[in-house]
Amino acid sequence: MRVAGGPLAYASTIVNEVAALGKLAAVRHCLLPAQPAPSRFHVLHGPPALAIRWAFPLTLRRAGLALLLGCVLLGNLRAEWDFSQISRKAQALYGPLGAGQQRIDAWQQLLATSRQLDETQQLQVVNQFFNSQLRYVEDLDLWREVDYWATPIQSLIKGAGDCEDYAIAKYFSLRRLGIASEKLRITYVKALRQNRAHMVLTYYSTPEAMPLVLDSLIDSIEPASQRSDLLPVYAFNGEGMWLTGAGGNRKVGDSKRLSRWQDLLKKMQAEGFPAEPVN
Repeated sequence: MRVAGGPLAYASTIVNEVAALGKLAAVRHCLLPAQPAPSRFHVLHGPPALAIRWAFPLTLRRAGLALLLGCVLLGNLRAEWDFSQISRKAQALYGPLGAGQQRIDAWQQLLATSRQLDETQQLQVVNQFFNSQLRYVEDLDLWREVDYWATPIQSLIKGAGDCEDYAIAKYFSLRRLGIASEKLRITYVKALRQNRAHMVLTYYSTPEAMPLVLDSLIDSIEPASQRSDLLPVYAFNGEGMWLTGAGGNRKVGDSKRLSRWQDLLKKMQAEGFPAEPVN
């Protein structure tokens, strides 16, 4: 499909279609049990057209240092998260926290005890934490909205969320633990077997590495080469947005293009998380 207005307009169209039209399919897919998928591509030996879907292009590797200079919400890892203040503000915003306070306390403990782990271990503990703490509930049932992006605090208060809420909570947790933003992307994918949309978090140990996939459907973290059931559509983090496909990854703008992402950052600021200017 061709869209007038260049890459940014095309990216915006893709984002809107996946978020709006694919939403109901996405939430149904998140409920399905995980199924093992045969490997379809590998870093060195897989079909190039498939492998490149997940790979960083050379231009992005060269731009890596420049991206690090950008400011992003919660990007200043030296800024403390005052969980006492966050809990107070959350209660003022959302009412009594109930069992959610215990989940927030467990999150705080996880972050405090996982700082010295290596990145692989951090991925594992964060993925397991949210997969076990949250149950899947559709946005219409949980928030009375077709598509709602919850903050990690909101998800923990509810003890529930849908696939993007898992990915968002894992993203901010790993950022807090010190993993650089350019290693993480919140990625919309198409679940090929079910022909449905889904969201995962992907982790790149190096720009040229095959990413690991953190999925709400399964606790194991597998390389994308072993998730041939997933076809990446677009990805974003606090510093950019990318379109994926057989032609490789193209950075098509920054995450300001995503209104729900910007709304999410504002909600986190209101909850008491430290924030820096987006630019």
